[in-house]
Amino acid sequence: MTSILVTGATGQIGQELRLLATRFPQLHFRFLEKKELDITDKVLIDNLFRLQRPDFCINCAAYTAVDKAESEPALAHAINVDGVSHLAAACARAGATLIHFSSDYVYHNTQNTPLRETDPTAPQSVYARTKLAGEAAALELCPATMIIRTSWVYAGFGHNFVKTMLRLGQERPELRVVYDQIGAPTYARDLAQALLDIIERATDDDATRARLSGIYNYSHEGVTSWYDFAMAIFEMTQLPCRVHPIEMNEYPTPAARPPYSLLHKGKIKAAFGLEIPHWRTGLQHCLQQMGYRGAG
Repeated sequence: MTSILVTGATGQIGQELRLLATRFPQLHFRFLEKKELDITDKVLIDNLFRLQRPDFCINCAAYTAVDKAESEPALAHAINVDGVSHLAAACARAGATLIHFSSDYVYHNTQNTPLRETDPTAPQSVYARTKLAGEAAALELCPATMIIRTSWVYAGFGHNFVKTMLRLGQERPELRVVYDQIGAPTYARDLAQALLDIIERATDDDATRARLSGIYNYSHEGVTSWYDFAMAIFEMTQLPCRVHPIEMNEYPTPAARPPYSLLHKGKIKAAFGLEIPHWRTGLQHCLQQMGYRGAG
């Protein structure tokens, strides 16, 4: 039976993987929360891998507080670079495949066409720089590493844009939301499902497993702005909150945000035969899972 170790199991993607695990009885999962496995502890990781020897490690542990990272660069580096390095080295010794999540923030270049994995990177924040450095460390230490760059991740739990809008939409009659940041949201459950489908296929197909190595983009299809995303949330839930579009410079943040982060998904779709949902479909499903039965 294929053994899968999931770190950061209380995060959005980690929790979605846990919910979906029962659909894959041929895969054996071990989900570890931060209190059980601090990925900055190299000795703990080495001991765990020596005992478990997993076939796959899905790393959902990360420092994701984008603005706070500006004042905590050492901690962000310890988790996003050093911790990833420890996991990658342990995977290499165990003969395991590492699957690691990265961010659209690593691109932050000036183009306005969908970003391909081969396009230039130019991270502009502590968070983005540590994510890119973590990618490089993982690929160097463990050639059998799959990097998934994703964007605007949300789920029915944790801290994310959808949950924030739902809370504020019930507390306030109107909101101001940025309209000049362009990208595509990603429902964590769809990403988790796609990943498990790929792993399942890789367990029986050496060619699929060989294609796991490298960098892949994944987000929902379509394109939107944070303003239009907020509008869709209130439209689907029928919350009577008025949304006003504002520019990025009217809402300054400690960490710079990329103005354009629409990801090109052609590589991952071609490699693994994926059909990726439109972002409105993902949002509808998420809201329905949260209890908004009329979402549509």
